Parts: sequence; structure tokens; C-alpha cells
Amino acid sequence: MTGTAFSSYIAIGDSFTEGVGDELPDGRVRGWADFVALGMAAASPAPFRYANLAVRGRKLGPIVAEQVEPAIAQHPDLVSLNGGGNDIMRPRVSIEGVAKTLVEAADRVVASGSHMLLLSGANPSRHLPLGGVIRRRGEELAVAVREMLPRDGITFVDNWADEGLEDIRYWSEDRLHLGPLGHARVASNVLTAFGVPVPVEWGVEEVAAAPPGERTRRTADYYRRHVLPWIGRRLTGRSSGDGRAAKIAELTVVDPETLRPL
Repeated sequence: MTGTAFSSYIAIGDSFTEGVGDELPDGRVRGWADFVALGMAAASPAPFRYANLAVRGRKLGPIVAEQVEPAIAQHPDLVSLNGGGNDIMRPRVSIEGVAKTLVEAADRVVASGSHMLLLSGANPSRHLPLGGVIRRRGEELAVAVREMLPRDGITFVDNWADEGLEDIRYWSEDRLHLGPLGHARVASNVLTAFGVPVPVEWGVEEVAAAPPGERTRRTADYYRRHVLPWIGRRLTGRSSGDGRAAKIAELTVVDPETLRPL
């Protein structure tokens, strides 16, 4: 199925899908799902509608419990799901359980009549403290999901296998979330999977052809600004998404002329 066959799209997930790391001057976040919606709107001969139910900090269980049914209820042509990134960063996690939950949620979406875009997140482990643990768990999850695919009605985009995305240029200041260039590249991976042209204004090919960025050092300031607050939330049971609602709760028409990314 091609992207131009869709006239509506709902994204569900956590900070990766909400767009954290790609902050706009007015304080809103954009992200790869917004880019995908813009790309599909530009390629669509008819009005294209988009919603984004993702909320940062969510583990996979709450994503499925809180977002799948509200997405299905709007009867979109396409639903995307990414999740499990917050789960694999916890001290204990069942990789097999996360993979099974992902695919079962995808099957529910397909059974409702929507096409499912299941996608893995990019690999941040090269730049993070305890990155080796995250890389090992991420690889295990990627393998577990791949072993359950392909399936009818599901398109899988494997960003974890995109080694180019590990380049520091694609990551935000906290090195856990993608920056604008990283979100644009993920969107490019998705649009390409659906046969939709990637807008040249995004500069994805130009960035990919440039020399890689230099690996940055983890300074005391980095730990103070990014690592310690994350640890504090884990110790107190808080989440960066506490009190937050979906940024686009209902399907809304996308105007690619007035919402130019980058």
C-alpha cells in the first residue's frame, strides 16, 4: 500500500512520536510523525487529516491502554505505533513481553480496518551513560519484533537498524531524544517505505552525505541538566508526561503550504 492511498493518519506512542527534541520557537514540539503527515498531505490529491495522541514518558502498557482505542475510534486509514523505549530503560523488563504487546496492539489496529505502521526507534546508546545495556536490550527487542513479522496489514520501518541515525548530529542536547535532523530522517524512512516523495526542503540527503559529527563529551553540566533530573523522576515515580495531554487529539486537516517543516 502506498502513502497516497491514505487520507488520514493517527500517531500513538511516547516522546519519540510526540516529537520531543524537535522544539519549535513557540514551545511546541514537532517530530517525525508531523513530518510524515506533512509529506503525505503534500502527496495527497485530497485533504489529509492527522492526529497525534503520543505522550512523553509513557511505557508501552499505558500507551496501549490509553491511546489505541481512541485512535481506532476515529477510523483513520493509517495508525503508527512505537513504544517500549521507556520499558527497556527500567531495571527489569521482559523483552519478549514488550515485543508481544507491540505486535498484539498492531493486530488490533489491523482488525479494526486501519493499516498499521509499526516502527522501531533510533539507537541512542552510543551517546548515553550505560549505553551498552541499552544497546543490548534494544537489539534484543528489535530481533524479537522482526521474528514476528511480516504480517498482513502491517508496514514495519526499522529505524534501529539505520546506523546512520546514530550520528551525534541527529540527536538533541540530552542525547536521548532525536533533534530536528533526526526526526526528519525518520520521517524520510517512513515516507520511503510507503513510496511517498521526501520533500527536498528537509535536506535529508544533504545531511546524510555530509561528514559525521564529532562525538561529544559527557560533562558535569550534561549530567546536571539531563541525567540527574531523569534519575530523580525514576526514584520518585514521576514521569515527564505527568499531566500532559495529546498534542493533536482529533483528526485535523493538514495544510502543507502553511506548515512547512524546517
